[in-house]
Amino acid sequence: MAVEDVFNKQGLYPSNVVLGEVNLQEANLTISKYQDIRAALENLGFELLEDKKKAIVTQIKAVIVELAHYSKEPLKVNLSEYLSAKLSTDYASLSTTFSSEENNTIEHYYIQQKIEKAKELLSYGELTLSEIAFQLNYSSVAHLSAQFKKEAGLTPSQFKQDLKRQTLDKI
Repeated sequence: MAVEDVFNKQGLYPSNVVLGEVNLQEANLTISKYQDIRAALENLGFELLEDKKKAIVTQIKAVIVELAHYSKEPLKVNLSEYLSAKLSTDYASLSTTFSSEENNTIEHYYIQQKIEKAKELLSYGELTLSEIAFQLNYSSVAHLSAQFKKEAGLTPSQFKQDLKRQTLDKI
């Protein structure tokens, strides 16, 4: 809604606004309006993407974040098939674009997002590590723990213990 409002204030009425994409009916956009839209979007914390590769990377990231942080259903196919179907593009092309733009692989980015979600769930203290592993679709607690240690530099237990420590200003 915020993005659509930015365009509306410029007298432009998008035909479609979805995550990461705005479709305009107007063919010609003046440089002045373009700069105003860019500035307004940046004030809201958004970035106007012009490069097709950057747009694809943003779409991949949005799908992965949705999958890692908000999806309640386990992934029924592998990640490459899921992304290909969701973005209607072959995985090899997605992977090449993502790797060249991000200096990271799609798979590693997905793991990073899952570990961030695990950190969040650990900080709440409401679920056991086994429940977190199940929720994040890990095959075992050991697999989650190994990836957690590799990404965070701590085991999940060490991470949870560090959360309980008081900062110096509270002692």
